[in-house]
Amino acid sequence: MALLQTSLIWVVYAAVVTILLAVASVFIYVYQTPRDRSPSVTLTCIIAITSLLATVLLLPVDVSLVSSTTSSQLGRRKDWATQDAVDKITYSLTVVYYLLYSLDALLCLLVIPFTYFWYEEYDEVATETGEQTVGQRLWGALKYSISFMAIVVILFLVGFFVPVSENKSSMDLDYFRRLLMENHGERALTFALGLLMTIGLGLYILYTASGLALFPIGLIKTAPSVSSPALRATTAQQLEANRERQRQLEGRCGGNPELLSSKDRRELDTLTREERTLIRRQRLVEEAQGEGRSWLIRVWYRIEALLRPFKLLSGIFLLLVAFLTWVSMLLTAIDKAKNSVCKHHCGYILGHVSIFNPVNWALVQSAKVFPVDYVIFTVLVLLLFCSSVVGISVVGVRFLWIQIFRIRKGHTSPQALLLATAMLMLIILALNYSISMVIAPQYATFGPQTFCDRASVSPLEQPDCLHSKELIKPCSEATDNSSAQRVCTPSVVSTFLNRVTLNYPFFGVVFFWAQFFFLGLYLVVFVTSLFRSPALDERQIDEDAEEAEEEGLLANTGRRFNATWQDITGRAGRNGRADH
Repeated sequence: MALLQTSLIWVVYAAVVTILLAVASVFIYVYQTPRDRSPSVTLTCIIAITSLLATVLLLPVDVSLVSSTTSSQLGRRKDWATQDAVDKITYSLTVVYYLLYSLDALLCLLVIPFTYFWYEEYDEVATETGEQTVGQRLWGALKYSISFMAIVVILFLVGFFVPVSENKSSMDLDYFRRLLMENHGERALTFALGLLMTIGLGLYILYTASGLALFPIGLIKTAPSVSSPALRATTAQQLEANRERQRQLEGRCGGNPELLSSKDRRELDTLTREERTLIRRQRLVEEAQGEGRSWLIRVWYRIEALLRPFKLLSGIFLLLVAFLTWVSMLLTAIDKAKNSVCKHHCGYILGHVSIFNPVNWALVQSAKVFPVDYVIFTVLVLLLFCSSVVGISVVGVRFLWIQIFRIRKGHTSPQALLLATAMLMLIILALNYSISMVIAPQYATFGPQTFCDRASVSPLEQPDCLHSKELIKPCSEATDNSSAQRVCTPSVVSTFLNRVTLNYPFFGVVFFWAQFFFLGLYLVVFVTSLFRSPALDERQIDEDAEEAEEEGLLANTGRRFNATWQDITGRAGRNGRADH
């Protein structure tokens, strides 16, 4: 039975990773420019995003496996869950986590920079004429990647030798004392990931907080009032009429505009400007329908059109989820500030949850019936991931106030895609800490595990936990109770993250105060977006202001369900006009 349950949990995880691979592939394929694709860039980005999401979504597997060793109704371990069996489960999870974290660090610090320089070194003319060989290109990429290799070596050396916190004597709880017992290899990895999470928190605050506020509001506010086929038919008619009128004027003057009256010359100039506008509009409509693109892009636009009527409902739903997440983060941050075991000395580690947290409660309750908690957790992770993508799309890849790249559907260059992927990797690392330690700390640490607290009553009474439900208590880090220590097994990821903040309290302090900046920025952007419609449509061709104005014709707010049907079928209304 135990083997069957464990196998089922891993099968569900494998299915989720497969879905993540498909999601990452579609995401990269839709965003990259079709004119300048690079197989190495595409493959690197897909693997990187899949690896990071797989790391975060290993948490429900972690919680389910350690929780499967106990009976939450009886508050004790199951008969098969010997200490040997529990150690095997935690060891296998530790191996998977360390492999994924090491892969994430290598992808972010080595593979992505190398791929970036490998692409930059490519010279089409030199390759065709034989002046550039693969070896020369490889050496050029390695030459520029050496600095990143040096960073990796320095990070692991510093983490290997840097002294850890000396709070062992001040720790009154066995759980936290045990966290300080680790080998130097683990210390090097925890230090490197702690530093990467710290860098990622800056991006997490800027992009994810902004995107989390804008994403649901954008779904609610944005709905095209005119379908793409109808707009295309109307534009074609207007363009034909425009050119016909130009031919009439040019025929009147024999091709010499100087012979026209001043009124006719002004009309001809107006018609010429209008023709350029209509041509741009026609190009935008063709892009909106996926013309000239692969079948996958066209299918993507059809699916977008199909789901458009549900935009309002999904926007409201995601807005509620985002608000609940924000409230949960705020409550946990307050809880950490008031009830942390040793405040800033150990990175604001929370011994047990003292303030009710709605997201945490929902996940703990749903964890009793796997995979319900996995579905909820996946929705939460994908919401925060999509919010990060929206934030990067709106803000762009910037250095201070200077915009370096823009991330847009079908117009993202390979260099921009690699930089955006690296940013998303750092953001997801920070997101991993935020979900585990702030949004759902009890769920991420012990899940639904409980223990029978016989120590709270007289030994002479010999209570039966099966009939005395008030003796069943949730497991927590602060439980200094022999019964709890025999029953409760913390998740591997919580042990790892707590080890980072306990050994290096500076990271914990930064992680803690960063949450307040996140909450504040979300609130500012959310209030602002209520009064100002966010520019979430990314179908821009140029930076020209006239094109941006024309693009707005494809993203006006409205309630045109007929437009949705026309976009799905790809046909315009009767006589090429949108039906009103």
